[in-house]
Amino acid sequence: MARHSGGRGWYGKVVGAALGVTLLTTGASIWTAQAGALGSTEPEKAAPAAPKAVSATIAHASEAGERGINLTIDDGPDPVWTPQVLDLLREYRVKATFCMVGTQAQAHPELVKKVVAAGHRLCDHSVSHNTAMDKASQEYQSKQILDAERMITEASGGVRPMYYRAPGGAFTPYSRKLAASRGMRPLGWNVDSKDFERPGTEAIIATVERELPSGPTILFHDAGGDRSQTVEALRRLLPHLKEQGYTFGFPVR
Repeated sequence: MARHSGGRGWYGKVVGAALGVTLLTTGASIWTAQAGALGSTEPEKAAPAAPKAVSATIAHASEAGERGINLTIDDGPDPVWTPQVLDLLREYRVKATFCMVGTQAQAHPELVKKVVAAGHRLCDHSVSHNTAMDKASQEYQSKQILDAERMITEASGGVRPMYYRAPGGAFTPYSRKLAASRGMRPLGWNVDSKDFERPGTEAIIATVERELPSGPTILFHDAGGDRSQTVEALRRLLPHLKEQGYTFGFPVR
């Protein structure tokens, strides 16, 4: 993160007899500005509230209860696939958690805002999606998590991520504690749809149906390559799971 100095310098040249007049004028101006600042009644802007710490344990359960499903969408936003996923979620009235990579959020702020406007939640998925983060220094982990948090918050227009998902599940005790201190619950998954490998729509659907009894949090992707199989799998799974009595919610915090 770049640091910017708040100081400003000013310089002037005064020639001959104008010297005294100029100095007097300058002095009067400075005095007037200071007096105005002291007498100002304009209220100061309140500092942003510090995020409330949450549990550092990795969340899997759903706020929606026993038949709840947490739909989580990773690695975006992407200008091709994220809008298609959002369209499906709107059509079937489903809420999801979008685990965003910081650089992607920074590149596509309009999509981040659309995700928020539709009532979905945001999740910090690091700056560069390094799946070996658990082998890196604490300084590196901190920068990846906090810089992504900043990028996502700025892109959203001020809405902070509520979760942190380590790339590839590469959590460490340090990264979990750091994220939790920033109000981001570490987020795991129970069902890996394997959509990232593009095994075919039928295979993605079969994996979700087979693995869903193991827990409610399902992992999908809306970036990182061609996600047409993911979109088609969601098109078929969302109404099917609703027909089976499942409800879609958010992970616990």
